[in-house]
Amino acid sequence: MDFATLAQQLINGIQSGAIYALIAVGYTMVYGILRMINFAHGEVYMTGAVVAWLGASQNWFGVASQPSVLSIALLILCAMLICMTLGVLIERLAYRPLRHAPRLIVLITAIGVSFLLQNLALILFGADPKTVQMTWRTLQLGTISLSAGQLVLLVASLVFMAGLQLLVQRTQFGRAMRAVSEDLQAAALMGIPYDKVIVGTFALGAALAGAGGAMTAIFVGAPVTPSFGFMPGVKAFVSAVLGGIGNIPGAVLGGLLLGVIEALVGGNPLFSTFRDAVAFLLLIIVLLFRPTGLLGSPLQEKV
Repeated sequence: MDFATLAQQLINGIQSGAIYALIAVGYTMVYGILRMINFAHGEVYMTGAVVAWLGASQNWFGVASQPSVLSIALLILCAMLICMTLGVLIERLAYRPLRHAPRLIVLITAIGVSFLLQNLALILFGADPKTVQMTWRTLQLGTISLSAGQLVLLVASLVFMAGLQLLVQRTQFGRAMRAVSEDLQAAALMGIPYDKVIVGTFALGAALAGAGGAMTAIFVGAPVTPSFGFMPGVKAFVSAVLGGIGNIPGAVLGGLLLGVIEALVGGNPLFSTFRDAVAFLLLIIVLLFRPTGLLGSPLQEKV
């Protein structure tokens, strides 16, 4: 692989990794508070992409007839709001009644919600791939080709993740999230409304996943199907485990690393067919040699 190809694959990998990271932070926030894995999170990502396609095909905000920065931003915001609502409904209807149930039951329920959302999308929108028809100017940076849409997606993803980190570290809601994550019962005794914090966490994670799905459909032009979020959801889960599940910077690091490694493997003709297998191989290696992930810390069980 020559230098030009290597640089191109690195750019592609960082773009994919940024999307994995946006989904992974949803996994890691929910796990940090409830110690559960929301396997329906990939379908929330799919919902964001479906909303983007629907908005473009129906010309919401004039995004199809007269696309502009404002109209595209409004469409992405609309996808985020719809996904936030979906995330709150999932928490309220599927997970809250099982909050004190054995983890295996919650895990099975999460997988069931995932299949439910996939089949609802299949019934409502059909199985045919759907694409957002937008043309983006190609930027040539030396030997590297990068569309303007890819550049916007990368910058917007990094801004979203930086904003999340600031929210968690610098706001009252973020402090409440960290307190509930540390000890839910103690946080409740201190007067923190943990139910609202949990709902807010689901809503925030769903909004970021929805933004990732909408931006992938708009800026990359990826075909949207009912199974659109399944593989990215699995890879985002691997990213969260790789970085240290429960750790937001770790989820971002894990997503970027996985995206870059995938791109480098995919760019090599000898190993390109094993691109998707890389995620599962990384998961096995991490679980064998560092179960807490790159930035994670051991969870101490209280007795």
